Amino acid sequence: MTIDTGEATMGTEAALAATADDVPPGTTGSERMSALAQQHGALVTLVIAMIIASLAFDTFLTGDNLENMALSSAFLAVVALGMTFVIVTGGIDLSVGSLFALGGVLAAWGSQYGTAVALLLPLAVCGLVGLVNGLLIARSGLAPFIVTLAAMLAARGVLLALTDEGSRTYLVDKGSFFVELGQGSLLGIGVPVWITVALFALGALVLRRTRFGQYVYAVGGNEDAAALMGAPVTRTKVAVYTVSGLCAGLAGSLNAAWLASGVTILGTGMELEAISAVVIGGTLLTGGFGFISGSLVGVALLKVIQNVINQIGSLDSAYQQVVSGAFLAVVIVAQTWLGRRQRVL
Repeated sequence: MTIDTGEATMGTEAALAATADDVPPGTTGSERMSALAQQHGALVTLVIAMIIASLAFDTFLTGDNLENMALSSAFLAVVALGMTFVIVTGGIDLSVGSLFALGGVLAAWGSQYGTAVALLLPLAVCGLVGLVNGLLIARSGLAPFIVTLAAMLAARGVLLALTDEGSRTYLVDKGSFFVELGQGSLLGIGVPVWITVALFALGALVLRRTRFGQYVYAVGGNEDAAALMGAPVTRTKVAVYTVSGLCAGLAGSLNAAWLASGVTILGTGMELEAISAVVIGGTLLTGGFGFISGSLVGVALLKVIQNVINQIGSLDSAYQQVVSGAFLAVVIVAQTWLGRRQRVL
């Protein structure tokens, strides 16, 4: 295979340019508008949706409703954070839903030995699964879809084995400090929300302001070019899948603290929700372009849609999936159109 180093270098430089929200200097007005639409379209849609919802429903902007939305969004958001790193490299991780459930069960079981075990055990196990995923994908050249699908099934199998086919539920002592991580509040806001905000701030800093973040964008933009420029492609891929596993395990443990139990049926379809949130937030499925903040907006937008459907009351909960799926399809079509338009310009 012959690689045009000039073209490859340009592709990687374009990927690295995506690390900043600012549109690169020298772009035309049309290019600037396309880039801004791709970066901030989800945020504009979220604001419009919230305005419409607040006008249609008196209870939408109440403190209790906003707090419930923020708290229920926190766990999905942590999973979506790890997924963002994976998708920016051009990969996919289907194992996060099962790892979320497994992390919750491990945390609930480990809570009897203290908060440290309840937190570290899910991180160790789920991080190890992510590490194995990354090694198989990066070193063996296996397809991310196949590897993470196998990990999803394996994690779900371990979960069922630990809970006697789901018949056993591990409970958390409600007087423990671990429960405070899920049910406690600070300044009237749930602790999981604060943890999520801190993680997203750290994730944004890593992705946009560190050399590792540049490698993530470079690998997703053009893997061959990234290798030619000296980027550690294999190590970067292994790292992002490990991060994804860690985030899924942490989200599961926080959810167990919130529920004070390890519920085995959770996490089904969560991987698809996380992917949807990341893509809706502006990250390209093809890799090389995306934002941590966009993923948070994508999660919030999905939760607003779900909340509005619940507020209507007369619609079945299945409509949440229908609306979310339709919205995701529109976003992907828009991203494809914007990408082609930018290439033409």
